[in-house]
This record gives sequence, C-alpha cells and structure tokens, in this order.
Amino acid sequence: MRAHAIRAAFSSRLWPLPVFAVALAVASGVGLPALDAVVDDRLPEVLQVYLFSGGAEAARSVLEAISGSLITVTSLTFSLTVVTLQLASSQFSPRLLRTFTSDSFVHWTLALFLGTFAYSLTVLRSVRSGTAGGTEFVPDIAVTVAFLLAIASVIGLVLFLAHLTREIRVETMMRNVHSETAATIERVLPTHPTPTAGAAAAPGRPAAPGEPTASGGQRVLAPSSGFLNMVDEAGLAAAARERGAVVRIDVWAGDSLIAGVPFATAWAGAAREPFTSAELEDLTRQLADVVTVGFERTNDQDPVFGFRQLADVGARALSPGTNDPTTAVHVIGHLSSLLCMLMERELRDHLVQDADGRVRAIIARPGFDHFLATAVSQIRHYGMQDVEVGLRLLTLFEEVNWCDHLGAQRHALESQLAELRESIEHHQYTSTEKHALVDRFDQVRFAVAANAR
Repeated sequence: MRAHAIRAAFSSRLWPLPVFAVALAVASGVGLPALDAVVDDRLPEVLQVYLFSGGAEAARSVLEAISGSLITVTSLTFSLTVVTLQLASSQFSPRLLRTFTSDSFVHWTLALFLGTFAYSLTVLRSVRSGTAGGTEFVPDIAVTVAFLLAIASVIGLVLFLAHLTREIRVETMMRNVHSETAATIERVLPTHPTPTAGAAAAPGRPAAPGEPTASGGQRVLAPSSGFLNMVDEAGLAAAARERGAVVRIDVWAGDSLIAGVPFATAWAGAAREPFTSAELEDLTRQLADVVTVGFERTNDQDPVFGFRQLADVGARALSPGTNDPTTAVHVIGHLSSLLCMLMERELRDHLVQDADGRVRAIIARPGFDHFLATAVSQIRHYGMQDVEVGLRLLTLFEEVNWCDHLGAQRHALESQLAELRESIEHHQYTSTEKHALVDRFDQVRFAVAANAR
C-alpha cells in the first residue's frame, strides 16, 4: 500500500518525469560530445554516411533551430494541458483533475520536448569553429541524436494532439475513473468466497465526541486536518502491539479529519489499567506516523472516491446550464457495474493481526448502503425530472439485485427504492411518463422483494 501511494503521488504530478528527462538530457549533452571527440575519426565509413556531416556553423544552425522551436512547442503543449484541466474542472467535476494530471502520455510528451530542448542547448556549447588558436570541432554523433530527437518530438506532438482530443471526451473520462475505481476495489477489498446474508452489513459509525464507547475504549484525537488517504496497516498493528492494545480507526478512508477531534478508539489490554493522558498523547503521535492525511482525496485506499467522481459528473450533466441527461445515463451504467463488482467483496471492518496472529487493529470500512447512496442520491435528486434517467436508475437497482445472489443487500436496495418512489411522486410528469415509471418501479420492487433469503 505504501509503495502504491508513493507511485500514485509521483504519477499525479506533472514535474517528476520532465525534470528527470532534463537531467538525463544535460548529462547526455555533455557525455556524447566527449565520446565524439574520441571516436569520430575511428568510425567506419558506412556509419559516417548516416551522421551529420556539416560544419560548425551548420551544426549551430541545426541546434539553435531545434532548441528554439522545442521550447515554443513545449509552451503550446503546457497551455493545451492547462485548458484541458480547466475544461474538465468547470464542465465535469473538479475531482477529475487528478485523473488528468496522472496521464502518463502527458508526462512523457513534456519529458520528450523539454529533454530535447535541454539536450540541444547543451550540445550547442560544445561546437567550436576553427580559429587561429584552435581546430574546428563538430560532435557529429551528438548533432545526429539531436536531429533524431527533433523528429521524435514532431511525431510526439501529433500523437499528443490526437491523445488530447480523445481524453477530453466524457466517455473516456468515465472509463478512466471506472478503471481506477475497479483497481482500487481489487486492491483494497478482499474477495468474499463464501458470502453470507449478513456479511456486507454496514459497520456502525463512530460515537460522537463525548459519547461513551463500548468496552471502555478511549478516544484518540486526529493529529492533523484533512482527508484520511491511507493507513499503514503493518505500522498500525506494530504500534498497538507495542502498547499491548487494540486500536480501531473509526473513520473511513476519504473521510474528513479535524485536528483535535477523535478519529480512533484504543482499548488497553485486559491485564492493565486504561491509558493515562501521557500514554494517549504518545499513542496519538505514533498513529500520526502510520496514517496519511492530505487536503485532497485519493483512491489509494478509498474505493468510494471513484463513486463520488462519477456521481459528480452525472450531477453536473443534469444541471440547468448543461442539460445532458445522456451523460447521466452513461454514468449510471458505470455505477451499476461497480456496484455489482462489490457483491463479490468483503465490506466488513478489516482486522489487522500482528506476527502472533492476534488482532491488533481494526480499520472501519463503508458498507454497501453507503456505496449505493453515493452512487444514486445526487443523480436521483437532480435527474428524476427526466424520464430516461429515472428508468435507468430503476434498471440499476434491477441489475444490482440480480448480482446479489443471496439477497444480502435487500434492505439497502429497498431503502433507496423507497426514496426513488417519493421522487416519482414529487415530480410532474405526463400520464404516460408516470405510468411507465410506476410500472417499472413495481417490477423492480417485486424482484428485490423476491430475492430475500
């Protein structure tokens, strides 16, 4: 998990790969001319035919043209990327920006352009004209490599423009979020090989500050404010074992933390007294080292985040300024697929054991009802005036119910169906539209009720 979080942190930033490319380009721009000075006169004639054969002035002209044009192209590429980010933020959802900044194609394109610019500029300093005090030096291999990099950059620009026009489409964005969310579910939520009817019940939310907790647990305060992005399970179990305690992280990944507000509960061992204030403060410092808190939600350990992104796109498509119910219908299809995927996953609190097999930590996880509410609540609220959206929402319930082979999620589905029925009554439809919605609702409600075990 920690390695994945580090990779995700670097992949979501535009600068690491281009900076590495510039450093490599400068090193190559110094090293290749030095190699030229040693091997140029020893190369076979068959190879020299393919190398740059002009003089010092021609080499300077080539390198100046490459470096000057590449910095202009890089500026254009960066401007197009910024415009794309602005469009995605304003038209679809600001929570999609991380998906765009994680695009490896953009990283490699910027790396190629900046690397070619830095390389050409570095090689340019090694070109010398013949003077009374020295001989002419033209690094044929280095200039040839600069020419090849320039050709690659032209091809890269064409491919980047084609890639950008594809990535900016809403269908591509939804597919990317779907893929990331599915990968997070696969990584975070284990499969449930033998599901039972009560296996996916939602865990209880933490007690409010000041309320008593079960079995004499003591509340641990959040070390900082932000979103809970990741919990180092091994580190958490080690910290609890060191104190002979059991620690429960009461909030879910993606929940907001406020410094000084309880976010975890600790139980001292049966053979000792409750923790003193000093011990609780020390435990708080240890937990600060094993939890990652940031001011932006990530999908490192937060499968709900992908549902939120898709629901945001659907809600934005249904806004009066957009009026794009077709996009909302497509969003519901992606949400239905992800909800069905959850049927094979274990959604109970995650138990973390130490090396001796004793449970030392408990990490709270959202139940299916929370995933379902995140997926449908906003779209139901803003989209029920459109009949196609309402019918597609009802189909979502039917599809999820079909995948719920044991009827374990019947109560969650019935609860959301009841709210959907209220929305149908609240909105104004023609008699034909309302008849279609009510008939479809009755079909789905009957199917859900018949799936009870």
